[in-house]
Amino acid sequence: MPETESLAPTGAGEARRQFRLPLELISLLLLLGVWQVLAMVFPSRLFPTPVAVAIQLWQHLTEGKLLSDLGKTLTRAAIAFVVAMVLGTAIGIAFGRSRTVDRLFSSWVVIGLNLPAIVIAIMLYIWLGLTEFALILAVVLNKLPLVITTIREGVRSFSPDYDDLARAYRFPFWRRLAFVTAPQLTPFVLAAARTGLSLIWKIVLVFEVLGSDGGVGFRISTFFQFFDIKGILSYSTAFILVVFVFEYLILRPLEHRVLRWRQAT
Repeated sequence: MPETESLAPTGAGEARRQFRLPLELISLLLLLGVWQVLAMVFPSRLFPTPVAVAIQLWQHLTEGKLLSDLGKTLTRAAIAFVVAMVLGTAIGIAFGRSRTVDRLFSSWVVIGLNLPAIVIAIMLYIWLGLTEFALILAVVLNKLPLVITTIREGVRSFSPDYDDLARAYRFPFWRRLAFVTAPQLTPFVLAAARTGLSLIWKIVLVFEVLGSDGGVGFRISTFFQFFDIKGILSYSTAFILVVFVFEYLILRPLEHRVLRWRQAT
């Protein structure tokens, strides 16, 4: 009899865990609730309801240029992200491995970290014109110092014992890279990717507002000229949904899979 009683709460707790809503979903529902309350307080032309924005979003999706604009923005962000991550990782490893290189060029990184993004974009637009290359290059230059700094600190945190072990076993370069460098560097690469993505999403939109022939930022600037707040919010919502999809369906599962060995230890 006592055994039956002890099993009952466990089964009930298991059922509650199965039907429990994720905290992220509860947070989004709370945000929609706050949005609805604010829409009831302020005039609709200044603060439309979530339903009105959803209807506008559907219209842009089916009848407008939303998919085309999203495609242009995401393509620019993807190219800039890949280039910045590859260059930043290589340079960051060099900085972390060589004190001379770090001391020689660290001031360049400090300048890059503190130079306003808008200044870089304006200068490149003046030098190269309102071109696709200038926009992507401006995004890369803004993200690159952040990646370099993160990777450099990761390399500095490497355990020298693993390097000694690799030398003792005479690991060739590629084997040392795969079994010594990569496992220690992966958490820092993921950190640089996460922070870099959050930065790139915003910078691309700002640079598209400054000068481009399409994209989410370009369309939002057009809506701004007509004080179309529903259009601005609908495009912003679509972009945020894309970011959520990338975060929860790609980045987090990838991070969990790559860092699974750390949880096991």
